[in-house]
Amino acid sequence: MLLLLSPSKALDFETPVDPELSHSLPRFAKEAAALASRMREIPSEGLQQLMGISAELAALNRDRYKHFRAALKKQAVLAFDGDVYGGLAAQTLSGESLLRGQRRVRILSGLYGLLRPLDLIRPYRLEMGVRLSGAWGRSLYEYWGDRIARQLNADLAGHGEKLVINLASDEYVRAVDRKALKAPMITLTFKDVKDGKARALFLYLKRARGEMARFALENGVDRADGLKDFTGGGYRFSVSHSQEAEWVFTRPQPVSLAEQKRLSA
Repeated sequence: MLLLLSPSKALDFETPVDPELSHSLPRFAKEAAALASRMREIPSEGLQQLMGISAELAALNRDRYKHFRAALKKQAVLAFDGDVYGGLAAQTLSGESLLRGQRRVRILSGLYGLLRPLDLIRPYRLEMGVRLSGAWGRSLYEYWGDRIARQLNADLAGHGEKLVINLASDEYVRAVDRKALKAPMITLTFKDVKDGKARALFLYLKRARGEMARFALENGVDRADGLKDFTGGGYRFSVSHSQEAEWVFTRPQPVSLAEQKRLSA
C-alpha cells in the first residue's frame, strides 16, 4: 500500500536537519533538471503570468531557477511546509517512522514527478496544473505522461497489498495515468458536518491528510482497513458517507471563533 500526498508551495530550507538523517535521490532527477532548464528560460514577467503569482514571488522563483544547480538541498518531507506537512509533522517522527514513510509514502510534484519522503530536493515552485509548454506538449500532465503511474507500479511490487491511497489534491492526482496504474486507488476525504450536511472544508482537509499519513507511519499501518481506525482531529470513518473508491471521515464542524464570540456575548 502506498499513500499519495501533494507537495506544498510553502517551503522551509532554513530549519537545520539532523546531519545523521538518511537521504535518497529523486528517481526523476534528469526530468526535473530538464524542466528547471525550461523554467530558467522564462523571464520574471512570464513566470508571473504563467503561475498567477505576484511580481515578488515571480522574482524569487526566477532566482531559484537561475541558481537551481547550486541550491541547497533538503529532504522533501522536511522541506515542504504547508498545511498537509503541519499535520504530518515529519520533524517529530521517529527515525523508524521516517524510514517506514520512505517505503509507503509518495509525494507528487510538478518538477520532480514523484518523490520519496527522504529524496533531496532544491527550492522550487511549479504546480502540476501549470500549463508549461515545450517539445512534449502544452502541460505538465503531458510531460509526465504515464511515468508516474509506472513508477508507482514498480514501487508497489514488494508490497503485500497492491493499493494506492490518495491523500493528494485533484490537481496532483490527475498526473497519475489511471490506465497505466495497475493497482486500485482509494481516495480518502475528510468532511465536517453542520446542520446535517457534510462538506469538505479546505481549512481542515489539508491538515487531516497529513495527520492520516502520520497515523499510518506511527502505527505501522500497511493495510487499507487499518486506516479506518484513524480518529485524528475528531474525524471518524463514516460507512454511510463512503463508497468503494472513496472513504469519507466525518466529524461535527468546529465552532468558528466568530460564532464563539457571538454565543458568549
